[in-house]
Amino acid sequence: MEVKATACALLMFLLFSASQLMMPGVEARVCRYASRSFRGLCFSDTNCAHVCQTEGFNGGHCHGLRRRCMCLRRGC
Repeated sequence: MEVKATACALLMFLLFSASQLMMPGVEARVCRYASRSFRGLCFSDTNCAHVCQTEGFNGGHCHGLRRRCMCLRRGC
């Protein structure tokens, strides 16, 4: 009887694990906006992220050849 319970528990665990591998979690979209208050060329991702957070975004980074500060928002 104990062998059946162990086998059943193992089977349930394998089915649950397989279903988690087959269906990955859905990630929220990430939208990018040019910072309204950052001025000049952007060379510091940390500084850009701080400015973006003061503007109400989740973060930011320097982007492109023109080195603009781009703010990020998840779940647009």
